[in-house]
Amino acid sequence: MSATTQSRTAPDRRTTSKTARLLGDRRLPVLVTAALFLVMYIAGLSRYQNYGFAEPQVFMNLFIDNSYLLVAAVGATFVILSGGIDLSVGSVIGFTTMFTAWLVERQGMPILLVIPLALAVGAVGGFLMGYVIQNFEIQPFIVTLAGLFLFRGLCLVISKESISITDSSVSSMAQAQVSLGAGFLSVGAIVALVVLAAAFYVLHYTRFGRRVYAIGGNEQSAMLMGLPQGGTKIAVYTVSGFCSALAGLLFTLYIQSGDPLHATGMELDAIAAVVIGGTLLTGGSGYVLGTVFGVLVLGLIKSIIQFEGTLSSWWTKIATGVLLCAFILIQRAMTARKKT
Repeated sequence: MSATTQSRTAPDRRTTSKTARLLGDRRLPVLVTAALFLVMYIAGLSRYQNYGFAEPQVFMNLFIDNSYLLVAAVGATFVILSGGIDLSVGSVIGFTTMFTAWLVERQGMPILLVIPLALAVGAVGGFLMGYVIQNFEIQPFIVTLAGLFLFRGLCLVISKESISITDSSVSSMAQAQVSLGAGFLSVGAIVALVVLAAAFYVLHYTRFGRRVYAIGGNEQSAMLMGLPQGGTKIAVYTVSGFCSALAGLLFTLYIQSGDPLHATGMELDAIAAVVIGGTLLTGGSGYVLGTVFGVLVLGLIKSIIQFEGTLSSWWTKIATGVLLCAFILIQRAMTARKKT
């Protein structure tokens, strides 16, 4: 009986250990997201092969049409990895479109001078929110929610109506293309890829990146190790504010106008892309490359709905909600396995 019992329990233990190793692998959510994107793309190729889905430009359009979301999501990745949250992303993007359009169209300032001003405003806004969070010990949810209302209100202070941009230099920048064989990328897409590369290097090859992971993983342990906790927290919100402003500039080039309602709710899209990309909401675990796949999955959903032609755009929100639930369950299983 004992030999039979041992022979039955041994495979169970091996199976359990394999499951534990799989759930304990930090790369699991990223691999799941990458596999999901690949499956969705192959399904699109098989279903819409007669409608031009296989053309290289369709794939490149995922970066062109979502360049601003990718930049915003990269900034949100820094914040979420540190264990925080930033709800002001969409409002900063909307404010940047209004600020840029107002300076270019109403004040006659050249776009090359407006760009650093807009980036500075976004970075300062992020810095102030991080400063309040750290020094007054207020929850990031509350502080960034206040930032959301502040920047959205500033949009309406500038103008209650949309401001179209007719400046020729803005139009030329928006229409500029970088040829890549059978397709092309826009200036916005190139900027987004550069930001992605910079974020990847900073998070994985610099001391600042290691501090972000350490604080998000265990803030008390990071403090006992003597890491500059306050400065790092303020820095991640400054990065998020800068990326939000940059995303606003890319969105301005994409839409060529400023509007008080631009990017409403885009902070939720950015957070969704980060979570679907495998970054834990509790912080300390995740990869910026996963965020890229999260953005691409959301963009691919929109493309498939457009190729289908019979589905409402609201199906994008429904699909995003389903994916969020699925990846949160994966995160829950991973964190539960770590505790045991």
